[in-house]
Amino acid sequence: MQGLASVLAGIPLAALLIGPDQRIAATNPAALDLLGQGIGGRHFLTALRQPDVLTAIESTLRDHAPRRTGYQASDSGRDSSFVVHVAYIDTPESHGVLVCFEDMTEREQAAQMRRDFVANVSHELRTPLTALMGFIETLQGPARRDDKAIDRFLGIMQTEAARMERLVRDLLSLSRVESEERVRPREPVDLSGTIGSVLYMLRPMARERGCEIAFDPVEGIEVPGNADQLQQVFTNLVENAIKYGGAGNHITITIETLDKDVTLRAPGVAVRVRDRGPGIDPLHIPRLTERFYRVDTHRSREMGGTGLGLAIVKHIVNRHRGRLRISSTPGEGSEFMVILPRWTASQG
Repeated sequence: MQGLASVLAGIPLAALLIGPDQRIAATNPAALDLLGQGIGGRHFLTALRQPDVLTAIESTLRDHAPRRTGYQASDSGRDSSFVVHVAYIDTPESHGVLVCFEDMTEREQAAQMRRDFVANVSHELRTPLTALMGFIETLQGPARRDDKAIDRFLGIMQTEAARMERLVRDLLSLSRVESEERVRPREPVDLSGTIGSVLYMLRPMARERGCEIAFDPVEGIEVPGNADQLQQVFTNLVENAIKYGGAGNHITITIETLDKDVTLRAPGVAVRVRDRGPGIDPLHIPRLTERFYRVDTHRSREMGGTGLGLAIVKHIVNRHRGRLRISSTPGEGSEFMVILPRWTASQG
């Protein structure tokens, strides 16, 4: 039995052997972690309480045919799903039923994420498409010769088409960023220059909404990165501050050098984008970077948001081996802080 125990220990799955007497004859450490430390020598009915697994083991003990079934586990509030492989073995040393547990949790979660993503994209596209189809039908029928209605409907159709274009653009951007996330960019990027370019593009929007933007550039600060992607990060953050901070909002952008950031374990740069808007309920903050997650769905769509901006920011920051931190106090405003590694002389 010692040889069998060493074989089980080498199996990368949770595995145990049930002897002819229906007791657990051997286990490996993964099985003990999954099922409990005291299962050795016990009848399998007392250790494996799920009916489908018990039925599979009993049937294989009887007819020696291999079987597969499912097993659900819960540990500290985390649910896990396993495929259970049941097979009869007969060796000179021992015989019985070998039971292996293959963890399918991450695979099932990934599949669910894909299903949710497709459902969300379909939902986001369905609304403007339905509106466009309705207006086209109206223009082809009752409003065919109504010039005022034609002008009004064409304006709405243009808005809905632009909304779909933004969504497709953000989806393509997210896909591209995800595909490159493991490739670390290594070109020096002037951080103040990048933020300055972003503000030059967004100041007309800020003036239209009555927002003031204060930025004190720090010259000579460079980070290893992709200039276009970092520009996209700060465009999204500043644009969000303008859109959702409210009329008359004051936005402050600061750059701070860090001799050694704890999370990066290296010299870093922290960029803070702070607004004095209505703030965000702390309940929402952990989910803000999820795809299509919105604090206020109706308001976000009215502002032209796709629900993908902060997801794109998160993936770009991850690609740059940085950190994104979000803090907010309802009624006082929000702060989005991006921490990036600093370009050093040794990288030149």
